[in-house]
Amino acid sequence: MTSRHGRIKSVDSDSLAPPAQRTRDGRSYSNTEGSRPPGSFAASAASHGPPGSFSSDLRSVTTIRSDLSRPDYFGTLGKDRVDKQEEEFQQQQRESEQRQAGFKDQLERELKIKIGSENLLEALHFKKNAKERRMKVESQLDQTNRNIAVLKHNIAAEVERSRASSPTKGRPGSLSQLFKHGRSSSQQTFATTEEEEEDDNESPTYVLVETLQALEEHGQPADHYVNLANNLIELFKRHNTLKYDLVWTIFGVRIQGMLLSDNREVAAAGFRMLRYAITDRKSLSTMRSFSTDIFVLLALVKEGRDSVDREQALKFVRAFLDVKDGLEEVAQPIMRALVAIAEQHDDRLRQISIMTLCEMLIRKPALVASASGVGALSDALAEGLYLPAESLSHAFLYLLDFPDGRKYFRSGHELQGPFAVFSDESMHMNEERLKTNAKVIAGMLKTWPGLTALSSHGFLAIKSLTTSLFQDSSRIRDIVLEIILDLMRIKSPSWSTSYLAGRRLTTYGRVGVSRTHSFGLNSQNNDSADGELVKHFTALLVAVFIRAGLLDALAFTLQNEKTLHIQRKAILLMGEALELTSTALPTSWTERLQVLPTIFSAASVLSSDDRFDATSLIYQIDSVNRTLYRTEHNNKLQALTPNPNEGSATSLRRTSDLQRDTLTQQIEDPVFRQALLDSQVPITPKYQKWNWELIQKIIDGPLQNPSRLEFAMKQGKFMKRLIGFFRPFKYRFSDIRNTRQTQQRYVPLGCSLVRALLQSTEGSKFLAENKLMRQIAECLAQVDRLSGLTSAAPLFSADRLEDTLSGGYFALLGAISSSIRGLAIIERWKIANMFYHIVELQDRNDLIKMLLSSMDYTIPSHLRVILSKALTACGIDIRVFATRILRRYAVVGHNKGAQQSATESDARSLSTPQFGQIQTWAIDLLVTQLYDPQVEVCEVAVKILEEACNNLHALEYVVYCRPALDHLGEIGAPLLLRFLSTSLGYHYLDDLDYISQEMDDWFLGRNETYVRLVEASVGKALSRPQNQHAQRQSRNLSEEFVEDQHQGSAPPHFYRELTRTAEGCRLLERKGHFEEFVSVIRGWGMEYSDAEAIMRVKGCMWAVGNIGSMKLGAPFLETSDVVELIVNIAMWSQVMSMRGTAFFVLGLISKSIYGQELLAERGWDVALDDCGQSTGICLPRDIAELFQMPAWGSQRGLVQIPDIQIPKITDDDPTNARILSLITDLGNTVLAKTRAAELHSLKNKKVAAFESPQFFQKVLGLVDRYHFRLQALRFIMELFDKSVVRQVVLDEEDADDEGDTTLRSFEPSSPIRGIAI
Repeated sequence: MTSRHGRIKSVDSDSLAPPAQRTRDGRSYSNTEGSRPPGSFAASAASHGPPGSFSSDLRSVTTIRSDLSRPDYFGTLGKDRVDKQEEEFQQQQRESEQRQAGFKDQLERELKIKIGSENLLEALHFKKNAKERRMKVESQLDQTNRNIAVLKHNIAAEVERSRASSPTKGRPGSLSQLFKHGRSSSQQTFATTEEEEEDDNESPTYVLVETLQALEEHGQPADHYVNLANNLIELFKRHNTLKYDLVWTIFGVRIQGMLLSDNREVAAAGFRMLRYAITDRKSLSTMRSFSTDIFVLLALVKEGRDSVDREQALKFVRAFLDVKDGLEEVAQPIMRALVAIAEQHDDRLRQISIMTLCEMLIRKPALVASASGVGALSDALAEGLYLPAESLSHAFLYLLDFPDGRKYFRSGHELQGPFAVFSDESMHMNEERLKTNAKVIAGMLKTWPGLTALSSHGFLAIKSLTTSLFQDSSRIRDIVLEIILDLMRIKSPSWSTSYLAGRRLTTYGRVGVSRTHSFGLNSQNNDSADGELVKHFTALLVAVFIRAGLLDALAFTLQNEKTLHIQRKAILLMGEALELTSTALPTSWTERLQVLPTIFSAASVLSSDDRFDATSLIYQIDSVNRTLYRTEHNNKLQALTPNPNEGSATSLRRTSDLQRDTLTQQIEDPVFRQALLDSQVPITPKYQKWNWELIQKIIDGPLQNPSRLEFAMKQGKFMKRLIGFFRPFKYRFSDIRNTRQTQQRYVPLGCSLVRALLQSTEGSKFLAENKLMRQIAECLAQVDRLSGLTSAAPLFSADRLEDTLSGGYFALLGAISSSIRGLAIIERWKIANMFYHIVELQDRNDLIKMLLSSMDYTIPSHLRVILSKALTACGIDIRVFATRILRRYAVVGHNKGAQQSATESDARSLSTPQFGQIQTWAIDLLVTQLYDPQVEVCEVAVKILEEACNNLHALEYVVYCRPALDHLGEIGAPLLLRFLSTSLGYHYLDDLDYISQEMDDWFLGRNETYVRLVEASVGKALSRPQNQHAQRQSRNLSEEFVEDQHQGSAPPHFYRELTRTAEGCRLLERKGHFEEFVSVIRGWGMEYSDAEAIMRVKGCMWAVGNIGSMKLGAPFLETSDVVELIVNIAMWSQVMSMRGTAFFVLGLISKSIYGQELLAERGWDVALDDCGQSTGICLPRDIAELFQMPAWGSQRGLVQIPDIQIPKITDDDPTNARILSLITDLGNTVLAKTRAAELHSLKNKKVAAFESPQFFQKVLGLVDRYHFRLQALRFIMELFDKSVVRQVVLDEEDADDEGDTTLRSFEPSSPIRGIAI
């Protein structure tokens, strides 16, 4: 028996290692053994210690026998009988295979019938007057499903019958029978294959019984029980259903024996066995009947130095979370122990205990609150030491959303803890804690529950954050400024790093700094990064911080901060905050903010020396603003215009610098020749010494003039050396290391050079005859398997494309392909032919992606055919990638923001009247991609077409193509919604009977689905880092990704698209859906407990908001008081997320003129742009009214269990009563020390109470009822001898007359049940 289970074939990742034998010096034998040859069995046996020791791989060592002979159990007659059985078995096997084949053929036919029936049903779903046919097909489908079930059952039965008749299952000569009779230790060591065959054939129930019998043996070493536990767990893993058949009267007793062991490894193995034996709540209840609650409590309160059993006990408790209603079986004393560990700062299990309490708080908050766990979690959140602190704050925010969850927060200020670290000077040096709390604060303020809770009480929490800027601490100011930059979604400009480091702002006047580089709310980059809902939420945050005194705090920081980095960051924030107030907030907010009263007051006091600093700050703020928002033309005009704050010498110097740095086409000959010499190209062939900035200016300026270009080609060495630098086989450009800096310096310059050459006939001839094109063609031929040219190290190998600038040649070819002259050069060198062959390569996706993404497809040529081939003939990765490339040509205006990384020729070609033809070509290909067999390709095509349909002409052309989207299901639904925007699309969908069915679907349930979609979209957009969008823009074009265009915006809504046309409005009025929505909002708008009703109200509000945002749908708002109802929900709803939904819906309503008038009547102002159009942002005139919420901190006692009279725990013996009183006082930190000393004195006197099981139960009742620190819990448990626990668990002592003294478990719903009082 022992030899059978004394080995472990495999140990999982959390298997327990048996305790090691110790030498005299305290080290384990496994660490002191010398190395042994793996094949030396004698050495292995000799090197191990006494019986019970174990090797490093957790395998027990057994005596090795040299006798390897196997006894002959069979005679001649037995062999004949075996042969006959073999023949019968083979005949039965052949018959069984024939029957299985017949069943499988029938099953295949039935499956085909099922597929055909389902397709026919889907087709009939969109046809009218097909009810009878649908019923007939559904009947046929039901019959087919029944036939399939019967056939599968027959096949399974036949397979099982075939296995049952196997001769190896019970015949005398089978290996399993031989092994069951017994085998030697040597066979255990060598016969690996036989072991596996035995494990496959032996019964898991038999192994379980053997293992449990082995666990019954007493007096064995600890590793014996640990190995058996590991084997049993492996058995549970291999046979998942085995744990459902456990006989708990036997299994539970074995577990009790292990948990009562003094060895921690054995006890840990017992907890681990329990964890793997869990099946459902009933199994948890059964486990608790064996007093597992007492064992868990005793393990959790132990010292944390050797915590193997504590860890397994905590894992066992966490396993309750994985069981449905498992938390109902968590005992109150265990919760008390978890809270005590969470309060102990130096405990190793504190982090996992906090995480466990956090998960329990979401699942069953009453359980955590009754054990005082909310306070412990609130302290952990305030400390900032819990690593995933954001998850802890999210648990609090989840409960704060509803009144039923807010009642568990006693003080009402639980979320304000992280703010304290910014006002506590003793914590200013702990930068890690400051940053952790900063992330928590930013995360909370990006949610409606967090913003509402922190803005209550007169914006107390947010004011504490802004007033921390008044402290004389640069570290605090830096982190607070970062929080505000993140919350206001302010993205740093490209030059911010250098500017914050101390460089002069005028340095950037020479670089094109356009409005698209801005990091504000109203910039073009921001339009693409943030949606309208995110902008609305950001505007609210700006208003809240301004109300909390942000501008005064920034003004103080500017005047008193000595660190240049912090001061300049505050200047950037001040300028952007003022810009946000002027563009994102209503006019009523901006009237009193733009004057900067604090700084201007200081600057106007002529008698004070502080006026110079104030004047300088005003100038710096204005200078930053002008740098952020001026254009290239304004840069030059401002440089040439003298500044009144500068001296004449400074102004003239700036003008001279600009004239010297600006090289135009009409430059004079001496200046042009001097510029060529200053570039160092004619002087030295070493490109490292060339002035690349000047070379770029020469190419973009004088070389755009054909005469200057001809001079550079024919006179001197400038053009020869420059074009030679790019030749592949000179290994200059092609060997430069591929970094971001080298890509930005050399690749754009090369593209500009070839474009300059292609502008004239002479330049095109020069480029066509130059060795550059011939060598590029030769390099392409090296990777073209049909060219006949090979190379041991091709220039376009995968390694070189990744490590060097060799991939830049595709960018050069892309610039060449942007003109007709360049396409002629490509045809001359047969480059297009090689492109056809390269696209067919199966193992070079990197090369194909670089080729496809670099080419210019604006001119009809072979390149378009190559792209079409990649769209249809390549693998799925290339098809998806090629489909994404079409976005550049299908989406109108896409290149306005993204074209900065593309070529200038692309921008010119896409701005010409031919762009309509280019878009038509791209849309045709995208429509073709809708029929790709892979759904990933179809999904990308749908997203691009949906974005392209923002343009009316593109939308009409897509409708004209009449794509069939039935096979795409939900994927194609957003594109079909776009079709409703025009009358042509409306009639097209109406002919398909799509509108009426879709309208009914949205009315009956899709509105609720829309709520989840938009809430997830806004949450994801708000949590996205601000630098993510900039990183995506700087990404290589081959990595272009089609982003979800609705992230942070209101996704397409059926009723919104329906009300774009007069036909849709008439249909909506005829159906009466709008009146139904208003009725739901009026009847259930203030609901706070019914989650289903709340979700329905949210869906109706989104429907009303989308209808009211349209010009044709806005008149529906005047037919009812729905706007007033939504305003009341935003102001007074008890559900915080409901307030957020109403706030966003009011922003949608503010887009229409009717909506603006209705909102103005109810005290809400709308933000307008320069043209007087609504920006979709509206705010109440008194922002504090939006955050009025009843104080939930005063609602005490709501979590106590009602209607339960809890008796006082006492004892008739005065000494025992005194002990109970002393133990109760241990929960008081003031009295704990003296009470512990008195209890220790009673313990030394050997009071009989500490040896009484009945008294131990009463003490457990105190632990169940009162809160104790971890040291106090440990002290209480150590007062009693372990024999007392054994008596309680095993019921070795008769019950007392006072009541039942056997404490088997603690009932969480009735914490004192089973305890003798």
